[in-house]
Amino acid sequence: MPECQNCGAFVTPAYARVFTPDGIEEPRACPSCEDVVRDGADVRRARSTRNTG
Repeated sequence: MPECQNCGAFVTPAYARVFTPDGIEEPRACPSCEDVVRDGADVRRARSTRNTG
């Protein structure tokens, strides 16, 4: 099963298919990653909180 490269959380195969480039099985950041966001081909620290919860 795919998991987030940043936090190790489980992600669904559908999430991985949509949010990863072709040829990469695991996303760089997921919804559980409150401190980072995807930024093009990289991952960066979030500039503000995501207001989750």
